[in-house]
Amino acid sequence: MSHTSVAPSSITSVPAARHAEGVSNDAFRAALSRLAAGVVLVTAKEPPLDPDDPQAPAGEDVGMTATAFMSVSLDPPLVLVSLREGSRMDELLEEQPLWAVSVLAESQRHIAGRFAMRGRISDRLLFEDIPYVRGEYSDSPLVGGALATLECRTEQRVPAGDHTLVIGRVLTAALPSSEGGPLTYFRGRYRHLG
Repeated sequence: MSHTSVAPSSITSVPAARHAEGVSNDAFRAALSRLAAGVVLVTAKEPPLDPDDPQAPAGEDVGMTATAFMSVSLDPPLVLVSLREGSRMDELLEEQPLWAVSVLAESQRHIAGRFAMRGRISDRLLFEDIPYVRGEYSDSPLVGGALATLECRTEQRVPAGDHTLVIGRVLTAALPSSEGGPLTYFRGRYRHLG
């Protein structure tokens, strides 16, 4: 049996943020920040605390800003949103199959920023000064002035790393506003086209 010694200078260490296999977190984030994405507000209404008791407090509206949203299929009409595993929206959509999406206009950056905050206990105050209507099927807030709104019913949930991919069948689609361009997210900031 022969032993070969290796000079200390030829040993390279794997960076701490690197996974056993694949790219580092920093390199992955940097590369994907170059992919421009539309910005949506995903909303849902919590079920009442006790559905059998008419005196029980009503469920609260919940909202979440998302950039990982896409069309999946035309027939049937399906969309997909990626939710951080264990987030409030992930847990809510695990029990509540009806939800909505508002495609935000460039003038709605303040809405995107408001609902992107982590660690909130309640969303009640966040909806307070935002114009919205309730969805016919989901009873979820649909933001006024959005470029498009969709109401969805969850068809499938797919665990994917530290996220859950929620695939929803589109029940309604509307175009409340034709004014302005879309709000986009690029290189870690909200932007508009142009």
